[in-house]
Amino acid sequence: MALKGDPHVLIVAGSDSSGGAGIARDIEAVSAVGLRTCLAVTAVTVQMHHSVDHIEYIAPDLVAAQMRAALVSNTIAAIKVGMLGMMGTVEAVASVLLEHPSVPVVLDPVLASSSGRLLLAQEAIDTMKTDLMPLCRLVTPNLPELAILAGTPQAKDEGEAVNQGRLLLNAGSQGVLIKGGHSSGPNSTDILLCPSENQIRFDALRLAGEMRGTGCMLASAIAAHLALGEPLEDCVRSAKRYVFDRYRQLA
Repeated sequence: MALKGDPHVLIVAGSDSSGGAGIARDIEAVSAVGLRTCLAVTAVTVQMHHSVDHIEYIAPDLVAAQMRAALVSNTIAAIKVGMLGMMGTVEAVASVLLEHPSVPVVLDPVLASSSGRLLLAQEAIDTMKTDLMPLCRLVTPNLPELAILAGTPQAKDEGEAVNQGRLLLNAGSQGVLIKGGHSSGPNSTDILLCPSENQIRFDALRLAGEMRGTGCMLASAIAAHLALGEPLEDCVRSAKRYVFDRYRQLA
């Protein structure tokens, strides 16, 4: 039985029936760090590894109620937010986070599936930028997501990606981790940007093959390390190492 005093990571995300991404991967990553999870489910999806066939979104007030129940029931030391889907859900999640400003939040801005299906309504993107992102300790966009959030074409090189990330900082984000999985070259380089610090690079060899769930696991692992009180740079480094090692085993 989960004990109220044990540190938990609250996962706010959607399910993936294939197990390749979403809540299944979130729980796996947090458990690997040795912490417990509790859940607020935002959507139930019918999907396989190469397609999303159907999505049922959970009512925003029910998402908020799940979050509040988890926060009352457990010691929530960090929150990971993933797929939200609708503007109302973005607003509902932001309203709960405002009630708990001391809890660090990692936002994986899930805008589309690996197969290309839109997972956040277009009209909700501005709401995410203005209402939700400033409440999060870290936002972890990949290059396509970064471009959408910045309102620019996708970056052609690292310099353009950093400029896009700084646009998000200027808009109020506390920290941005630019993920390099969609770039090219032998290394996958993630770049951490914070308002008052120099950019920090995290390099790993690029693994061959198509991979799903890496973004979910990375954000959840970062949240788990934040829950342990570790500095943000160390959290990112440990999480990136975990995801690399995990997928290298599967390759």
